[in-house]
Amino acid sequence: MYENSGASRYLRQMCLHRENRSISLFVDYSSRNRKHGTVKEYSVSVFPKQKTWMRWKLRSFFSWVRDSLFFIYTSNKIRKIAKGITYDVLHIINQGAYSEVLCEDAQQDNKELWVSFHDHFTTTGRTFNDTKKLWIRADRRLVISKELGDLYNNIFGQKNYETITDGIKFHDISEAKCVNKQEIIVYFAGLMHYDYYPLVKVLADALDVLSDNNLCFKLVLRGVSELKILNNRNFTIEYRNDFISDQEIAIEMNSASILYLPIKFSIPEFYLYSLSTKMISYLGASGTILYHGPRESAAAKLLEKANAAVICQSLEVDDMFVALNEILSNDNKYSKNAKQLVKNDFNLEIIQNRFWQEIL
Repeated sequence: MYENSGASRYLRQMCLHRENRSISLFVDYSSRNRKHGTVKEYSVSVFPKQKTWMRWKLRSFFSWVRDSLFFIYTSNKIRKIAKGITYDVLHIINQGAYSEVLCEDAQQDNKELWVSFHDHFTTTGRTFNDTKKLWIRADRRLVISKELGDLYNNIFGQKNYETITDGIKFHDISEAKCVNKQEIIVYFAGLMHYDYYPLVKVLADALDVLSDNNLCFKLVLRGVSELKILNNRNFTIEYRNDFISDQEIAIEMNSASILYLPIKFSIPEFYLYSLSTKMISYLGASGTILYHGPRESAAAKLLEKANAAVICQSLEVDDMFVALNEILSNDNKYSKNAKQLVKNDFNLEIIQNRFWQEIL
């Protein structure tokens, strides 16, 4: 739960002020040191663990070894730890090979089953049949977007679902601000997958052009390792890789004038139905969101309807150049609209109460 990732933040937000009523059990795929917080966590290590030197086909081979040859071994470790945990509700995220391991045990013990569906199953390592089974079996279905919930109702069968995602408390919403022309900070936080590299290159090429026009830019990347495509640029680049708290990330975001939100063009099943938790954090920050991705995505439709972001819907440098100039020349109108969208749709206290209502 204590990583700079969307799913981790979502879980932290749902457990905020209820940490003593929450227990986390996660499958640990990597060898890196984990941060600890106020929620009690149990980890189950897979074998073999993911190493930094594993790339491409080698990574796929070891994934197959983990999730096929050693599946039963790891599943038994999960069950053994879970038997020592007292709980009322089993809440799982439908992602990865081990999502269903505890479902049978929970059913036998008459425990409620809540399932969060954050992304289209084809992007999460799950199959159609696995996801359908959970959709039908769950006592509660928590989806990241209405688009995903409606799709699953169409393909798996009509069931009640609730839209539960990240949120922001009113007093944590920042004031909209104009661009600081002294140093224009462009900020990105989160995992940077290979599919995003073409988008980042377009952004960088456009920033190079603007930097030649006597504008001073700094690109801050939180949680991203060094990228070769960003070498030898006309602007400053700063990589920040250590874990920091949500409060510290909020301070970082508020120092930025432009909040970069890329959505990859390559997988429609991802962009049509998913809403990034990062987007919601951006909405509450003081800068302006620069959305870069397909216009038909769930995120773009939400942002465009509220006029809460500047949209760049292509991989053309000229289009990105236009989008950046739109931000630089329009003060804080998009940011003001973003704050109103947060207040209308992403009130954390309301979302938390919906999440916990069944057992409160």
